Amino acid sequence: MKIAIDAMGGDHAPKEIVLGAMKAAAEFKDIEITLVGDESKIREYLSSHDRIEVLHTEEVILATDEPVRAVRRKKTASMVLAAQLVKDGKADACISAGNTGALMAVGLFVVGRIEGIERPALSPTLPTLGGEGFLLLDVGANVDAKPEHLLQYAIMGSIYSEKVRGISNPRIGLLNIGTEEKKGNDLTKQTFDLLQNANLNFVGNVEARDLLEGVADVVVTDGFTGNMVLKSIEGTAMSVFKMLKSALTSSFKSKLAAAVLKPDLVQLKAKMDYSEYGGAGLFGLKAPVIKAHGSSDANALFNAVRQTREMVAHQVSQTIKEVIEKN
Repeated sequence: MKIAIDAMGGDHAPKEIVLGAMKAAAEFKDIEITLVGDESKIREYLSSHDRIEVLHTEEVILATDEPVRAVRRKKTASMVLAAQLVKDGKADACISAGNTGALMAVGLFVVGRIEGIERPALSPTLPTLGGEGFLLLDVGANVDAKPEHLLQYAIMGSIYSEKVRGISNPRIGLLNIGTEEKKGNDLTKQTFDLLQNANLNFVGNVEARDLLEGVADVVVTDGFTGNMVLKSIEGTAMSVFKMLKSALTSSFKSKLAAAVLKPDLVQLKAKMDYSEYGGAGLFGLKAPVIKAHGSSDANALFNAVRQTREMVAHQVSQTIKEVIEKN
């Protein structure tokens, strides 16, 4: 199994990307990794490893670049070349922590959509209080969506959750402003009818306040709403931990309490850490394309590789293709 990684994408590239890749190669003996980027910078952190090779390029797509224009103009950028390896059959999947919009463009223009998939979806797995996590899609690949698109999101999310996350008969929820069947706008009402008649374990409408309680294994929505929900969850989590840190360091007594509670707080933080679930999959493409978080450290990149490996091993893209062809 061969995985191409954009070594220059992300806030902490290439160091954390290279360290994460080495950790993954040491853990998973059945993978080969190609790091794409500036070889001299990559070699600073890459120790000898017979299953990691480097494809040199000095061109990089920056976070500030306009996505589509950058992909078209920077033909030898590390992100583009990583995707090209997939297109050419030299890699089974690719990963980048770089510019999200550019990676979506690369996925569409280079790797290509599965025939029958109208709109790919960007799909992270987010934490729940019980530790199981839930898949949210779409979170920004498409700002506007039709009911048919959300139905396809549900199908793709169900396949991924069953094959990669090992959930039997995943529960599908439709994000809405209420749980009642007739709630919402035209999009959610029409989507509700489609999901209700699909061969899926549809549990009905779900509200944003219940997401972290694990109300569903897969939650579908349009990219505009999904992106706001994602950023609200991320922002709230960061704010809560900042408030906890402030409260627990405000006095000598608080610091003593913090020392006692530290193991439990570390465990809580790990449970709510997005990086433990891997990256966001761009579902609906001919091969797995994974968007790691922009601030990914070595552990986050390792988990993105683990996730990608599972997607390739369980033939998620091929299964989506087969299911879509039957419908």
